[in-house]
Parts: sequence; C-alpha cells; structure tokens
Amino acid sequence: QVQLVESGGGKVQPGGSLRLSCTASGLLTGPYVMQWYRQAPGKEREFVAAIYPNGNTKGGDSMKGRATISRDRQGKFIYLQMNNLEPDDTAVYYCRLAMGDRDYWGQGTQVAVSS
Repeated sequence: QVQLVESGGGKVQPGGSLRLSCTASGLLTGPYVMQWYRQAPGKEREFVAAIYPNGNTKGGDSMKGRATISRDRQGKFIYLQMNNLEPDDTAVYYCRLAMGDRDYWGQGTQVAVSS
C-alpha cells in the first residue's frame, strides 16, 4: 500500500506564489510517475504536472508556464511551485502516484486565490 500526503496549501492573493509538497510512503516497489491534479468547485479534476522516473517533467495547459514540478533525490517528495497565481487557480490540489497498473491519490490540499 502507498500513502500520499499533500501539504502547503492556503490562501494567497492574486499574483502570489505557493509551494505544495507531497510525501509518498509505503511499498514503492517499482518505477512510478508522480503527478499533480487539481479540482475546482463544480469542475472536473484536471492534470497540472507530472514527473517521470527519469526526471523528465510534463506540464498541463491549466498552469502553463506558472507551475514547476520537482522532486527530491529519493523521489519520495515532490513539489509544485506555483507562481503568479490567479483566482481561477482556486482548487483542491491532489498528488497522484502511478506505479504499474495501480494508482494512488492523496487527500488533497486546498488552495484559495483571492484578494
């Protein structure tokens, strides 16, 4: 079993920045992809960014150029640095780990962007 715990959410003014963290623990037995998704009220969950076992990253259109995903050397901590935040970025941000044919989700961390 794998557990994911997100942190770092909060309230920020438009134009501000936040850094989200996700900690993975448990049976990490193979290569895995770690991703960030978000879900705004009344909207579907959408892809934000991914980091692959080889360190390559991919960003979604939702925060293009404003979000950077990274990880620690062991790959058990991932981060999402978000800059120039907008009110439309208000959402619950989720960490996802995909390993083989299994995937795991964290509980999410709330980000609210407002003045």
